[in-house]
Amino acid sequence: MPVDYRLYLVTDGSPAILGDRRLEDVVKSALDGGVTVVQYRDKTSETKSMIATATALGRLCSLYRVPLIINDRVDVAIASGAQGVHLEVSAHESTNIGFSKKLQLALLTVKTSDPAVARQLLGPNAIVGVTVSTIAEAGTATRAGADYLGIGTVYATPTKENTKYIIGTSGVQEILRALYKGRCGACPTVAIGGINDKNVQRVIFKSSATVKKLNGVAVVSAIMSAGKPENAARELRGLIDQSPVFITRVSQVELRVEQMLACVNDVIEQLAQKQPLCHNMTNLVVQNFAANVALAIGASPIMANNGGEAPELAALGGALVINMGSVTPEAIDNYVKAVHAYNACGQPVLFDPVGAGATTLRRDTVRTLKDSGYYEVIKGNENEISVLLGESAAQQKGVDSGASTSSETKKAHLALQLALQERNVVVLTGKTDYISDGVRTFSVSNGSEYLGHITGSGCTLGTTIAACLAAHRGDPLLATLSGMLLFEIASERASLREDVKGPGTFVPAFIDELYNISKLAQQYDTSWLANAQVSEVS
Repeated sequence: MPVDYRLYLVTDGSPAILGDRRLEDVVKSALDGGVTVVQYRDKTSETKSMIATATALGRLCSLYRVPLIINDRVDVAIASGAQGVHLEVSAHESTNIGFSKKLQLALLTVKTSDPAVARQLLGPNAIVGVTVSTIAEAGTATRAGADYLGIGTVYATPTKENTKYIIGTSGVQEILRALYKGRCGACPTVAIGGINDKNVQRVIFKSSATVKKLNGVAVVSAIMSAGKPENAARELRGLIDQSPVFITRVSQVELRVEQMLACVNDVIEQLAQKQPLCHNMTNLVVQNFAANVALAIGASPIMANNGGEAPELAALGGALVINMGSVTPEAIDNYVKAVHAYNACGQPVLFDPVGAGATTLRRDTVRTLKDSGYYEVIKGNENEISVLLGESAAQQKGVDSGASTSSETKKAHLALQLALQERNVVVLTGKTDYISDGVRTFSVSNGSEYLGHITGSGCTLGTTIAACLAAHRGDPLLATLSGMLLFEIASERASLREDVKGPGTFVPAFIDELYNISKLAQQYDTSWLANAQVSEVS
């Protein structure tokens, strides 16, 4: 009978977690809430006590037709009649042993890390799982006959003392993709490490590769330390079983360049008609500019850096721009609160990792924010996108990316890679911009050189894109492209005006042209798009 790995509970019997409660009572409550697998994990008790506890848990789990897995201890699994064992991966190849089961246990000092050995000890019908952190470990485990893999650690957690790697959702995704390529796509997988009700949907969505998805998640503290384990388990099951509200369903799948361009004017017209809220969390230097840009294109701006306001603002149906200008602890906390609020309401968030490669603190902040929410769009220059991908990048002097030495093909590939990793839309800005949703990748060659000589052009591009995302919820790539063309073509029109003599006179003219294009769009006049320079990148 196939195992349902959707909600895999790993027990923790430590006094800090259990308090005065009995382990069996907590597990029963979790089973009532919908846990589908139970793993008994105990690193401190004597063997006799472990066998007694495992036997009691086995009887309990059998009432719910849920398998009991024993962590590491093959001898305890055999003595208690558990359905299987969960092991750490072994670097050595398995060997056939022909001794009696009793002698094998003695020789193996009551535990093994080899899935093939565990299989010989437990029998062909036992469930043998293995924890893996790398592609190599996953390959070793599947070759040795593992029935499923626990992949992690996703996020830092106090329940594992010897954590090899914190691999994040991108590390899980890489392993899933490698399993598929290695013809092990049928092997079930669960993610483990720091997973709770706040991030479970994001972990499942962002971890899954297009060719292979997770079968479930393993949780410890989120259930074991809950005051009401049944409620905690039921909430997690509900979140696992339903689609995340923050994911936009693309209504027109894989529109190509000509089809996209034909729809851009409609998006700008929708923006003017709906006048969506555009919530900017940005620095004081550009707040006034960003507000004026939002008003000119038909959006309703608010500059609010306090995350405590975000739940009420998110409920108004707009979009959030997180411009990583400030990286103080207070600012980071506010960013996290805000993205949680907008994710919970299913409203779009645009992340602009300003100066991501400038300092160690900024690189650390990028990792924190990246792991704290789902961003429908990530916008950055080449250096910033490289940092998000974990690639070595030249240190930035500030918010500027500096001179690029990468080919145009390389830049397009960076945008594609991050879009695949984050399962979103990525905008890589530069002399030529690149935009990708992981399936389609386009280059956009519009824009005025004046944009590079004023403060806040990148921030206000983010404002424009976010407003379009709020107005058009059908296809994030189309909405993003529409915002980019509105912004960049307006800059070109402004730079050609006779009253523009330089950056100082450019800014008011630019705001005028944003407004003028918005008016043209409302009149269904698409003439402003005549000079759109968009190409598909193969």
